This record gives sequence, C-alpha cells and structure tokens, in this order.
Amino acid sequence: MLSTDFWLLICGLGLMALAVYLFASAILKNDADADALAWASGKEPKKSKSAFINFSRPLVHNFTLQHALKVKSQAYRKRVEKKILTAGLSDELNVDEFIGLQILWGIMFPFLLIILNFALQLGYSYPPLAGMGFLGLYFPHLHCESAKRIRYTAVVQDMPFLIDLLALSTEAGLDFINAIQRIVDKAENSVLARELEIVLKDIKLGSARKDAMKKLAERLDIPEMTSFCSVVIDADYTGTSIAHVLKDQSIQMRLERFVRAEKAGARASQLMLLPMMLFILPAVFIIVFAPVVIQFFYGGN
Repeated sequence: MLSTDFWLLICGLGLMALAVYLFASAILKNDADADALAWASGKEPKKSKSAFINFSRPLVHNFTLQHALKVKSQAYRKRVEKKILTAGLSDELNVDEFIGLQILWGIMFPFLLIILNFALQLGYSYPPLAGMGFLGLYFPHLHCESAKRIRYTAVVQDMPFLIDLLALSTEAGLDFINAIQRIVDKAENSVLARELEIVLKDIKLGSARKDAMKKLAERLDIPEMTSFCSVVIDADYTGTSIAHVLKDQSIQMRLERFVRAEKAGARASQLMLLPMMLFILPAVFIIVFAPVVIQFFYGGN
C-alpha cells in the first residue's frame, strides 16, 4: 500500500504543475483578449514602448489589478494621473495599471522571493530582497520620469521651428486654427505636432481656444510651452494680433534655444575636466618627467 508521504509528494507535484500552468498562461495570454486586458474603464490599452511593462501587463491584470482598484486615496491617484499625463503615457498606461505594477513588483514579487528563500533555504540575505521591493515600488515612477525627459527634449527642440511656421502662416493670412492644421498635416513624428492635433480636436468638439491651450500646457508641463500658451491666451483675450505675438514668440524661442546650447557647451567643458585630470594629465606628466626621473636615478648609465 502506498504511504502517506508518497501521496503528499504527488499532491505537491500536482500543485506545482498547476502553478506553473497558471503562471505560463498568464504570461502567454493573447494581448488582444479584451476580457483579460481591459482597463477598469473598459478600454484596451495600447502596446507600451517598454518591453518590461508589456511583459508585466498580463500579470497585473490577472493578479494585482483587483487590489489596485481598492486603493482609494484620491490625492495619490491624482498625482499618478498627472505624472502619466505629463509623460505622454495616457494611451498605454492608466492609474490602476500604474498602482498594479507597484503592487506586483514592489510587494508580491519580493514577498514570493522571501518565501522561497525561507522554504528552500537558499541562503540569500533579506535586505537585498527588501531593496528589490523598494525598486519595484518606484519602477513606474522611473518609467514616467524617463518618458517625460524624452518628451521635454523633443518638444523644446521642435518649438522654435513650429512656432516660426505658425507665425509665417498667420502672417500669410491663415487664422490660428488653420495654421495649426497646416502644421499638423505637414509635421511627421513630432511630439508637439501630436499635441497640437489634440488641441484641434478639443476645439472641434466645442472647447474654447483658451481652454484647449490650457489643457495643452497641463499635458506638457514644460515652462516654455506654458509661457507660450499664456501669451496666446492673453492675445486672444486682449484682441492683439496673433501673427505679431507668434513672431515675437518665435524670436524668443530661438534666443532661449541659443542660451540652452551655450549652457550645454559650458557644462560639457566642466564635465571634461575630471577625465582630463584622471587620464590625460597623468599621461602628460609621465611623458614629460619620466626622462628626468630616469636620468636622476641612473645618471648617464
């Protein structure tokens, strides 16, 4: 007759096989499955630019999304929503997924590693596992901050050129809306052009130009764009010629771009000092003083 230990072993192997099956099915599940990947709002997200988020998304929707929905702090949710909005990730990440990623990699994964470390006597130190938890909690913030930096660089590079085009178009007789439409039609792979397209959509849906420009400033959260939107709103309110305002703004944008280039050049020269002191200067000293030192120790021999 089979012993109890044998049956316990069989049950353990069966549970392990079930766990492996559920884990693999969660990872390999089709991303087009709306039931598995639907957001809390019922809309399926776009594929993220981050391969790690695409890998994590099925796990989040199967294991942690229901827990993320229980986080009711409105202040924290608003901060996360603003972070996602200013990073330009609203189409590929929402607040619930953001919190779900934090729960998955900041709580569940480290907790699982701690259990395995204890159960299997792996001998790993617990502080590094806790450190992985803190890193997992902060990972979504890092992703948003990285996306925001890339977005900022793209916008400030495109602003002088696009504002010049706006000024030229309005001076040629187009109104502000048609000038934006012309730029949107001609621009390719431009973050700022895509944001201006959203402005056009908002205006076509009935929003006032002032409100659409305010939303643009909120989405980008860039000082240069906030200043530009404020100037356009003031010109709209006071009745000032928009062509004249845009021309002044294009001149200011070019000056600011020149100042940023000067600052970047000065900073690069400062950053070069450390490698020069560590690598170049010692090599120069060796070349110059090595013959003198050899002559001093060995004389003419």
